[in-house]
Amino acid sequence: MEIPLLCLCIALLVQASLCFNANYTNCTEPDFRELKSKYTNLTQSIYQKATGRLDELESCDKAQGREPTCTRDKVVFRKEYGNLTKQERRDYVKAVLCLQALPARTPRNVSSGVRSRYDDFVVTHIQQTLTIHFTGNFMPWHRWFVYSYEKALRDECGYRGYQPYWDWPKYASAPQDSPIFDGSPTSLGGNGKSIEHDGIVLVDLNGNPALELPPGVGGGYVETGPFANMSVNLGPVGGINGTAPGPEGGLGYNPRRLKRDVGPAINLRYANYSTVLTLLSKPDISTYRALSEGGFAGVEIGPHGGGHFTIGGDPGSDMFTSPGDPAFWVHHTQMDRMWSLWQELDPDTRHSESEMNGGQYGHVTWNNEPASRKASFEDPIELGWAGGATTVGEVMNTLGGEFCYVYV
Repeated sequence: MEIPLLCLCIALLVQASLCFNANYTNCTEPDFRELKSKYTNLTQSIYQKATGRLDELESCDKAQGREPTCTRDKVVFRKEYGNLTKQERRDYVKAVLCLQALPARTPRNVSSGVRSRYDDFVVTHIQQTLTIHFTGNFMPWHRWFVYSYEKALRDECGYRGYQPYWDWPKYASAPQDSPIFDGSPTSLGGNGKSIEHDGIVLVDLNGNPALELPPGVGGGYVETGPFANMSVNLGPVGGINGTAPGPEGGLGYNPRRLKRDVGPAINLRYANYSTVLTLLSKPDISTYRALSEGGFAGVEIGPHGGGHFTIGGDPGSDMFTSPGDPAFWVHHTQMDRMWSLWQELDPDTRHSESEMNGGQYGHVTWNNEPASRKASFEDPIELGWAGGATTVGEVMNTLGGEFCYVYV
C-alpha cells in the first residue's frame, strides 16, 4: 500500500473511532476521495469482469450440450438505492407496502402473530436465526432469502425492478440523510424521532452483557416517509440487554410502531471505505468472514452487525426479528453484493465448497458450538412459508442455477 493511501486509511479509522467513542452526532469523514475512487474503480472493474464471464459460461454450456441459463440478454442488474430514479424508488416502496398488505401464508399454529405476507419472511428468520448465523450456510442462506423476497415483490406485487442495495460507505457520515432514511416519499421511511437515549448493550447467547454500542441520532418512532404507520407484529426475541422477549418467543402477536436509531457513529466505525476495500482484499473465506461478521463475541462486529445497528431501533436491533424493518433488505443485499464481488475476483476457486465452509464459521452450528461437521453443498436451504427450497451448492454463483444477476 502506498504511504498516502495508508495515511488516508488511518485517518478514516481514527475519525471513525472518535465518532464511536465520543458519540458525536456531527461526524464527518476526512478527505476520503482517494479511498472512494479506489473502491469505485475496483467494483466497476469486477462488474465488467462478471459480465464478460457470461460469454465464457455460455460457451461452456453449449460445448457440453446444455442450454445456457444466464446470458447477456437475460442478466439483470441490482442497483444502489440512491441510484434508482425517484419513480423506481416509488415502485419499490409500493411493492413492499403491497407485500405488507397481502395475507400471510404461515399458519397461526406456527406463529399466532403473523399478519401479512411480509411477516412470513420475519417468521422464517426468527425460526432459523441460530442455524444461519456464524455457520457455513450464512451467506448462501441469506442470498436465497433476499432472492425469494425479490421474487415475491415481483411475482405477487407486480414489481418490475430488482432488489436494490445500500452501499454502506457512500452515506456513512450521515446515513440518516441518505435517500434510504431521509423520510421522503421515495425513502424506506425516516429515522426515528430524535430522543435522548443511551446506546444498546448487546448480550451473548447466555444473556451476559457483551458490548455497548453508541446511540444514533434518532431512537424514537418513525414518523415520516412511507412506513411511518407501519406495524411491527413479531418479536422481539433477544440479544439486547434489558429487552423483554415478545409473546411465544417472538412468534406471538405483539403489534407496535416501527422505531429506528440511524446515525453515523456505528456506520463510520464498521462500514467505511477502508473496511470494504480491506474486505475485498481478503485472501480466503475465513479471513473474509472474520472481518465481515466480526470476531466472535468481540468488539469488532464487522459491517454485517454494523449495518444492522446503524439501522437500530425496533425491530432492527434484534438479530431474530430484524427483517421486520424494510431496511433489512437493502442491507443484506449489500452483504450479498460484497460477497459476490469478492467471489468474482477469483471465480475459479471462490465458488467452491472449500471457499464456503472454510474457517471457524464453516460448520453447521453457531461458531461450531457444539462441535459439528462442515457445511456442504448438499445442505438444504428451506424458507418454510416464506419461499421455496434449494441447496447451498445451487446458490453459490449469481450467474448460475436459478440466478442471473450482477450488481452495478
